[in-house]
Amino acid sequence: MQVRCSFHLISKSLLLSFVICALAQAAPDTKAKSKTAKTKKSIPVASVEAPVSNARKTERSYYLAAQTALEKKQFTRYKELLPHLKNYPLLPYLEYQELGERLMALPTKEVEQFFNRYPTSFSAERLRHRWLRALAIKEKWPEYRRFYDSNLTDPELACLNLRARLATGDKTAFKEVEALWNIEKPQSAACDPVFRDWKDAGYLTPALLWNRHLKAVKADEISLAVSLLQEMPHTQQAPALLYENVAQNPRLILQPEQFKTPTPETRASIALGLEKYAETNAVEAAELWSSYSKRRDFTVHEKTHIAYAIARQLIRQDHSQAAAELVSATPDLSHPELLEALIREALQQQDWEKAYSWLLRLPAESQKTERWAYWQARIMEQLKIKELNGKTPKDLYAGVAATRSFYGFLASDKLGIDYSLLDKPLPLSKELMTKIEAEPGIQRAREFYLLGELASANREWSFTTNRLPTTEEMVAASRLADRWGWYRQAIQTMQDSEYWDELSIRFPIPFHEHVKAASRQTSIDPHFVFAIAKQESAFNSDAKSPVGAMGLMQLMPTTAKETAKKAGLVYRPQDLLQADKNIDLGSRYLNQLLGSFSGNRILAAAAYNAGPSRVKKWMNKNDVKLPYDVWIETIPYKETRFYVQNVLSFAVIYAYRTGTKQPFITPQEAAREL
Repeated sequence: MQVRCSFHLISKSLLLSFVICALAQAAPDTKAKSKTAKTKKSIPVASVEAPVSNARKTERSYYLAAQTALEKKQFTRYKELLPHLKNYPLLPYLEYQELGERLMALPTKEVEQFFNRYPTSFSAERLRHRWLRALAIKEKWPEYRRFYDSNLTDPELACLNLRARLATGDKTAFKEVEALWNIEKPQSAACDPVFRDWKDAGYLTPALLWNRHLKAVKADEISLAVSLLQEMPHTQQAPALLYENVAQNPRLILQPEQFKTPTPETRASIALGLEKYAETNAVEAAELWSSYSKRRDFTVHEKTHIAYAIARQLIRQDHSQAAAELVSATPDLSHPELLEALIREALQQQDWEKAYSWLLRLPAESQKTERWAYWQARIMEQLKIKELNGKTPKDLYAGVAATRSFYGFLASDKLGIDYSLLDKPLPLSKELMTKIEAEPGIQRAREFYLLGELASANREWSFTTNRLPTTEEMVAASRLADRWGWYRQAIQTMQDSEYWDELSIRFPIPFHEHVKAASRQTSIDPHFVFAIAKQESAFNSDAKSPVGAMGLMQLMPTTAKETAKKAGLVYRPQDLLQADKNIDLGSRYLNQLLGSFSGNRILAAAAYNAGPSRVKKWMNKNDVKLPYDVWIETIPYKETRFYVQNVLSFAVIYAYRTGTKQPFITPQEAAREL
């Protein structure tokens, strides 16, 4: 069996949410680490590639002692410990902290030596940020220019760099100011001197003032908008004030006499007023637009934009028929998100002809995706259309079935063929694996990981792997993370590499003994458990969501407590961060959901994500029951829709990974209308 991936079967938003959460935390400070060293979480033995050497254990003890010495400002003791740490991966963090304590004394030579020793490290980038600010405070502009890196993404440092260039006579810096000034939010105060010189040099125009004023108002940065208005020429101030007033009181759009002047500025206020008013009353906004649209000064682009904004709100407020009428009356409106919503609405009503007409209006690139190619074939079958543009429904299904995706598996079931499950590890040399493993950033990430410093480990890993130049190097790093039992980063890095056909890394099988035990306890399909765990946490047993879900299967503590009580089990909140107990409770809860929905995995997966009460509400929404594929496609929550699609697809791949076969949709699930 073979799989190729176009729809990549990954919950990117969920996976990235854990990485972003880690990156958002402050970078590890040695002070904080020394205080928490005694309470670090240990990594499970199974996830460690090899026993830690006695030499490394000794280095760790010296490292912790050096941290303590720095915290207590015992610099003599700190320097005595350094010779024992020459080969320790985390030495840069100690040096960074020690050097950071005295940056205002401008130790230029030592800072430069640090950059030379660790040129591409996370610590060097952090130090560069702090060092540049110290140089700016001291107004050492030639040195600032020497140390500035154009790859830095901090706008404040960019402003200071322009200031340094101007201070050293480089007037070409003025040409780069506009991009920093013309944004919707206030910039750092560090930018003020540059902006002032730029304005004095005559670069600020009325058009730029108006453009930034629009951005500020739309971003609700009213104080910025007011200050910009005060800088405008007198002739510009009245329309700018009207724009501000409409933003704060959209009901002004009900007074057409205020918008009589046929100018671009007036049309912008009308567009904003209708867009804002539609957020609370889309039907009335549509009626107002039917009147305003009769003006002859609106451009086609402006009409299309306004119609899109109103139609989107009509759909959100359950006025799909009105939205359809508005879109039909706007021939140039072909926004995929809007048309896809109309297709789903037609599918839910089982109005196949309307669904087909909306689908054919999608942009060509959207029609070619697995999703809409599948639905084109499905609708053609339903309408008994034998051929379109030389392709039959069977031809369309065959094209989709060649992909490893939710729609590929659906299409394979339609054709009665095996699923496409290409599993093709990328050939890598032993030399490349050794090279990547020896990368200092990889070594630092691993050491933090083994110490249980997961936030720091994530930062180092992401910083390092994001800078690997080739797919092969990223795949090599992904394999290392998998070997160490760091499954979440292995999965993420493989995804970042955009190499989709190495299924052993993208779909690992950790904690399999716990999953087997839970499956025996509940008679639940182990592939389904693996699919849920991968989707929920990417096998991160320490995962914690912003709403409080915890562990591998992301259980809410209240749900876990209720599940444990029903099973007669002792429950403690900390149990959710233990793999075996989380899998046990998660499987039991999943089994309860399956029981509530007559064993239907589609409904159970939806309920696991959105809650059983919502799923029951969705099932009762229509007078007419829907085929299972239509029901999934029309799940109201986009997150839940993708969740169900991923979990069902992952279960097929996990069956393949464990050497078995299972149907994508069981006969019982396929036969039941929802």
